[in-house]
Amino acid sequence: MPLTATRRVTLGLTLLAAVCLLFGDFEISTHDPWHALGRLFMGLIQPDFSRVDFLGEALLRTVAFAFVGVGLGSAAGMLLALLFRHVWVRTFCAFIRAIHELFWALIFLQSFGLHPITGVLAIAIPYAGTFAKVYAEILDECDPQPERSLPQRAGRLSALVYTRISQAWPHLVSYTAYRLECGLRSSAVIGFVGMPTLGFHLAGAFAQGHYGTVGALLLLFYALIASLRLWARPRLLPLYLVASPFLLGTGLPIVWSNVSRFFTEDIVPAPLRNGEGLEGLWPWFGDLLLGQALPGIWNTLLLTQIALVLTGVLAMTLFPVISRHFTGRLGGTAGHVLLVVMRSTPEYLLAFILLQLWGPSMLPAVVALALHNGGIIGHLVGRRSNEIPLRQDAPGGINRYAYEVAPRVYGPFLALLFYRWEIIMRETAILGILGIATLGFYVDSAIQELRFDRAMVLILITALLNIAVDVLARRLRAHLRLSHTARSEPAAA
Repeated sequence: MPLTATRRVTLGLTLLAAVCLLFGDFEISTHDPWHALGRLFMGLIQPDFSRVDFLGEALLRTVAFAFVGVGLGSAAGMLLALLFRHVWVRTFCAFIRAIHELFWALIFLQSFGLHPITGVLAIAIPYAGTFAKVYAEILDECDPQPERSLPQRAGRLSALVYTRISQAWPHLVSYTAYRLECGLRSSAVIGFVGMPTLGFHLAGAFAQGHYGTVGALLLLFYALIASLRLWARPRLLPLYLVASPFLLGTGLPIVWSNVSRFFTEDIVPAPLRNGEGLEGLWPWFGDLLLGQALPGIWNTLLLTQIALVLTGVLAMTLFPVISRHFTGRLGGTAGHVLLVVMRSTPEYLLAFILLQLWGPSMLPAVVALALHNGGIIGHLVGRRSNEIPLRQDAPGGINRYAYEVAPRVYGPFLALLFYRWEIIMRETAILGILGIATLGFYVDSAIQELRFDRAMVLILITALLNIAVDVLARRLRAHLRLSHTARSEPAAA
């Protein structure tokens, strides 16, 4: 594809984001944001580790929910991957992964309450859809020749295990290990809706102004992510998987009558539940669409577009900090630490912190989305740049960046950015729970008002919007002929 096509797409997305800036709310409304930021900084350099039992329980529950949720998600994902050629399976997987973990948690909270099954299912269900998609792509890339050479009497299961799965095993393990890191972030975030993980204790510490405890929780979380390869060794994984269900806690008992009522009555649209039929359904839906869905969609798309472009700017600005073509060993180590902190901090967690510092507006959400996703893409692009050989007389400084390295990594960068587009959309919608007027804001409001039928319709709209953006991104990648296989997607997921 000619370079002009890439330039047109880049320019179009940038101009669209610039127009969106005119309609956004980026005001800092807190009285003294620098004072609050200073208190947080002091909490990070002087963390309060005095309550070891409290901090240990938060991390233990975070790890337990991650292992159980990711374990169930990977098992279900492998089964779905084997059937992924069927269109109904692909559609089902696209739908369940398009709904954010926090939305799933809000749904199950209304039926199962504050029970561990709520947090486990909130992680396992969307992860199953993601695992199915990537596992299927990895298996499809395997060499078909070994399977053809098997004797005809070999069963399908034997052929699958000894040919495709044996070839794909290293890539399956690598992807699953990365999703475990993602699972730790998701486990921390579901604490914001009541699960006893790190997010729950972090929100409480912020509310009480205990910045030393906030700093301790954040530092322990970063240490947990950074040391993942040290303690999550393959030999120990079976032990972790067996022990984790017993570390989830008990929670409140499930009232099965509430479960039955929620799925058979509460989520049924009010006009149908009241016997008004289709005549009452259309006005009900029209009111929901005009009053909540369309404003939520508008703000979600607005914020997503701004965050997408800012993510790209940050990624292309920051990738040199870990590239051997621009930094030495010491500078590269510092750059790695910076990008690890950025990509290890969940967008929801970072947006929550920034909202406490700056007040309610779109600014905390945009910055949180850009920092997290920019850190991920910058890390991957930096690693890609290290594989590029430069001629001996290559220029240095800004000329090396502009004429030698950036043009050669720009294609993979765009592919990664388009892959993150749908993920940024999912996160943008869920940030509404924090008070930003995206779709998540109206979902959370409907749940607070016990209008679960309205909440479910808005969640369905969110899922369809995410699927539409994913389809658009895939078509753009195909139009620009940007190669982006499943083997590169795991690290970007």
